Amino acid sequence: MNLIEYIESRRDEHLNELKEFLRIPSVSTKSEHKPDIERAAHWVAEKLRAAGLENVEITPTKMHPLVYGESLHAPGKPTVLFYGHYDVQPAEPLDLWTSPAFEPTVRDGKLFGRGTADDKGQVHIHIKALEALKNQTGKLPLNVKVMIEGEEEVGSVSLWDFVQRNRERLKADALVVSDTSMLAKGVPSITYGLRGLNYYQVEVAGPAQDLHSGVFGGAAPNPITILAEMIAKLHDRNFRVAIPGFYDDVTPLSRQERKALNSLPWKEKEFRKTVGAPALDGEKGFTIVERLWTRPTLELNGIWGGYLGEGAKTVIPAKAYAKFSTRLVPNQDPAKIAKLVERHIRQLLPKSVTCNFQVLSTGKPWVAPYTHPIFQTAIHALESGFGKKAVFIREGGSIPFVTQMHDTFKVPCVLLGFGLPDENAHAPDEHIALENYFGGIKAVALFYQQLAAQ
Repeated sequence: MNLIEYIESRRDEHLNELKEFLRIPSVSTKSEHKPDIERAAHWVAEKLRAAGLENVEITPTKMHPLVYGESLHAPGKPTVLFYGHYDVQPAEPLDLWTSPAFEPTVRDGKLFGRGTADDKGQVHIHIKALEALKNQTGKLPLNVKVMIEGEEEVGSVSLWDFVQRNRERLKADALVVSDTSMLAKGVPSITYGLRGLNYYQVEVAGPAQDLHSGVFGGAAPNPITILAEMIAKLHDRNFRVAIPGFYDDVTPLSRQERKALNSLPWKEKEFRKTVGAPALDGEKGFTIVERLWTRPTLELNGIWGGYLGEGAKTVIPAKAYAKFSTRLVPNQDPAKIAKLVERHIRQLLPKSVTCNFQVLSTGKPWVAPYTHPIFQTAIHALESGFGKKAVFIREGGSIPFVTQMHDTFKVPCVLLGFGLPDENAHAPDEHIALENYFGGIKAVALFYQQLAAQ
């Protein structure tokens, strides 16, 4: 029985084990799930040992534990560091799930449940690929280091401290990450570019306390109104970000790359269907693919203040709040952008209110040349595992860790994604296509096997 036949013979076993993983509600942002986080970390550690890794450790951090394991018994062979995360987003709103979020269910060739696409399903793909290689040959054919964290969904608070403390231990010839998406169904993909991410919160404060809107309305400043007016001025009519200097350092696309990206088998009709809005918005002068992958943005993520309960309560609120983010592209510096954003917001607000501006997190953009031999090995493995042509893509999301690792270790970062853009990561009814899950195990196993053979 060869490697692919071995993997195929264990489809039911792999799926049932993934369901077991998904039933653990390892929500990193909620303190009541701390025991579940601990349980998930131990589950991952157990499966890494079963896959042939040694020195498996569950490392405590200030927030949630990080799981590390390694197999270094292939002298002269490449060393790969695989990174993923076992924590998941909250499942709310619960009533919008067709089946319960933490009771994984198969429907129409898809596995539904929180964490299926982001990122438990993709982590499990690598664990099972390594296990298959170990069981087929008696040991792993290349050197492997695996690092699975429990804080990705809350900003990877402790991850970088761990990396800095273990720089020598974590050295590798390449970083491999599976926390991205394929371009579309039937189009296996390698991501070579990510946008950076800055996240902000602004508090606008006016009166010393909530005021009666009849007694004080017309004279007292209303923080919600002022905040809304400020937000409305953050874009111009062409949906360009209206912050002075925001675009100054943006690296323009080459004609060759622009042509390549716009020639991908990307289906606008399916994208519009996934969005579900009457029409699309975006910066004029650029295609949708370019807007999503190669242009910076500013998006409002939440706004609140005042009375939000049932019925009427006529108040002028003392405070109003907003959370928003900027996605950044190559050559934009997160620290510089954060300063530009804060300066502009303070200039937009009148003297009748005060502003507390917070930068909650920052992350650099990343783009890589995919001419390195490891990318060609990965493309070949994807095509063999899926039996379909694979492509190189960029993505609009952010994985700050990729940039940090690339800048620190100066090694290629290979992003093998097995989710799909419409699989509702972070939303109700998150799912992963089973053909991508099973195809992913085969492709990753072939990738590691082919790396070892070079």
